[in-house]
Amino acid sequence: MPDDLVLRLDRPTAENLYVVLYEHGEHLAAGAPITPLGPSESARLGRLIADLGHALGRRCSPSCDHARGEDID
Repeated sequence: MPDDLVLRLDRPTAENLYVVLYEHGEHLAAGAPITPLGPSESARLGRLIADLGHALGRRCSPSCDHARGEDID
């Protein structure tokens, strides 16, 4: 289908994504604070968010490694 997006996730990134989404929903429902991510989890999910943004056609930040020469807002 032309509007489908497919992202491949390694297992650690998929696990981190699951935990963040699950805990976010559970903590919001309970009114509890959200557990902060560690450095490796944060880096993995940051890469996932960048990949998803690229797949959606969003413009990158100037710090994105492939953004050289692009017209960035």
